Amino acid sequence: MHEGAGRCKRVNEQCEHLRLDDEAVTVVWTAEAGNVLLTYLGPRLPDDADLGAVATAGVRGRHENQAEEPAVPGLFSGGDEKSQRRVVSAFSETGGESLSARVVDERMGRAYSLRWEKVGVRPGAFRIESQGVMRLPVPGWATRFRTFSGRWAGEMRSAVRPLAEARYHATDSEGRAGHGGGHWLVLEAGDCGAERGLCLAVFLESGVFHDVRVDGDADGRGLVTMSNGAADLAGYLLFSADGENGLMRAAHGLVRTELPAQRDSRGPRKVHLNTWEALGFDMDEASCLRLVDDAAAIGAERFVLDDGWFRGRRDDRTSLGDWTVDADRFPNGLTPLIERCRAKGLDFGLWVEPEMVSPDSELARAHPEWIIGGPDAPTQRNQLMLDLTRDDARAFVFESIDRLLRENDIAYLKWDHNRPLLSASEADEAALSQVGAQMMRDLRRAHPGLEIEACASGGGRIDYEMLRHCRRVWPSDNNDAVERLRIIREWSRFIPLDVLGNHVGPSPNPVTGRRLDMDFRAKVAMFGHMGVEADPGAMTADERDVLAAHIALYKAWRGVIHGGDLYHLRFADAGQTGFLCLAEEGARGLALAARTDFAAKHEGEPVRLPGLAADAGYRVRLLEPWPDKARRYLSNATKWREGIVLPGQAMMTSGLALPLTHPETAWLIALERVG
Repeated sequence: MHEGAGRCKRVNEQCEHLRLDDEAVTVVWTAEAGNVLLTYLGPRLPDDADLGAVATAGVRGRHENQAEEPAVPGLFSGGDEKSQRRVVSAFSETGGESLSARVVDERMGRAYSLRWEKVGVRPGAFRIESQGVMRLPVPGWATRFRTFSGRWAGEMRSAVRPLAEARYHATDSEGRAGHGGGHWLVLEAGDCGAERGLCLAVFLESGVFHDVRVDGDADGRGLVTMSNGAADLAGYLLFSADGENGLMRAAHGLVRTELPAQRDSRGPRKVHLNTWEALGFDMDEASCLRLVDDAAAIGAERFVLDDGWFRGRRDDRTSLGDWTVDADRFPNGLTPLIERCRAKGLDFGLWVEPEMVSPDSELARAHPEWIIGGPDAPTQRNQLMLDLTRDDARAFVFESIDRLLRENDIAYLKWDHNRPLLSASEADEAALSQVGAQMMRDLRRAHPGLEIEACASGGGRIDYEMLRHCRRVWPSDNNDAVERLRIIREWSRFIPLDVLGNHVGPSPNPVTGRRLDMDFRAKVAMFGHMGVEADPGAMTADERDVLAAHIALYKAWRGVIHGGDLYHLRFADAGQTGFLCLAEEGARGLALAARTDFAAKHEGEPVRLPGLAADAGYRVRLLEPWPDKARRYLSNATKWREGIVLPGQAMMTSGLALPLTHPETAWLIALERVG
């Protein structure tokens, strides 16, 4: 236990203040008669700080119009106002790695427990375990909060709201985390920016059936309340004194070290070619064999056969649940396709949707009792849900997928979940929400090395519970590169780029109808787990060459993109955006600087690159291919191609004057420290 921390063991014992530290952060709890207060959450305090004085300084006296209630919300605030709570115990444990508390409500006859534990390799990351509800009194330095909302093909739209007198409520009951991202929250100080300022993120491990509230009052107090119906609730709190980018680095360190599917993964993230926006349902053995050859020619490393491969599947109205290869389309099974993949140096992946069933399917006709709500229940996307809380249904589905994996050399499953629960009464919500994740876990145990991607009409099933079992998530069905810049930016606040699938789609885009140059589409797709979801055979020779060149760049730089620290580039101009990845202790970096609109001024805002060593020199190059529209405006093309050496301070302060005037223009900036 940290020097100065205390224990509270008996009901009426005066409890000292409890302290939890890592290299950069201090958390202080104070146990009172009926609650536990969050006395301090911020940058690390001196080891000899007087915690009693810190607690006293943080509490105001009551004013004339204030009720006789605690002046500061506690970690056990909320619920019945007539509850009679008392702190039974509060203590530091496991060598100062966690804080725990237990409170009894004598009137209600219930006990509540809470535990905060340090996790991850970066400072400021804590796992929270509580019963029923997770509460966070808002620290006094936070004056605003960032929320997320969205829809299919438009996930994770962020909005910043003032905390003063806030009344925010986000809920979802569809049996998956949902496209809106309502269970993610960020609290920010008023001066918080990209590289400086206080901020913290708080979110649930499982966003399924989430209910999130932020309440602020006229006295400046605030309380975040989160639940998802689970009796034993888990969530995370991430703190940064280094702005949004510091918070992001804490999140990425947590994912990479604490979540099994991420921690145990080995090897580079392979370039995908997915058949969906290339072939859709119009597939057969011949077209897929041709597509494998085209995929290999542009440098793809994995071929993913999407929807349409199984018996009777000609459109989205039939055959879900009948997980047998369609003999009319693939008369020789999947073997010729897998062998062609192997011969061309690709591994093979397959799309499945195990939790779903089509009303028009052999499975639905054979087992109507397995369908939630029965075969006449309302459909969405022509689908019904299986009740996999039933042992017989779960065993059948597991065996169906396991058989595919045993009989075929399948390295990868794209696991979709297109239909939500349409009624809270459809099934045992809590059990149903866990069964898919449990099946993923069991299949990975039975097939070591198997990778699984979580998809739910795009980003409808993304939370840290999924990341325990899935190596990759599909953040949106929208492959439009302009939209993808925003979507990847927001998801990457919490999830590393190597986990976020990011594909080059066709032009015009099937969702937005927008036409974009291949150069722009390919550069954007590099910042994520890169893939292609278009038919190379339908591209011009020039488009294939540009795409192949960017795939080669991705392979050369993916160690930096996926293993380094991610920074979001900040611009006053909303039309400019970008990312920077720094790896090898800052010795190598790759940045994307992009413009989405037509600039108001002829010269775009300089690109300033954060996180560099101020007194170090860096060789800076613009990686080719260059965007055709902008390359003519480079001041000295030869020097940008060969590289110029600049001080880190200059790039952080005055930046790089790059041609960023025309819409849909992007540059790749390579950095290598010299000297």
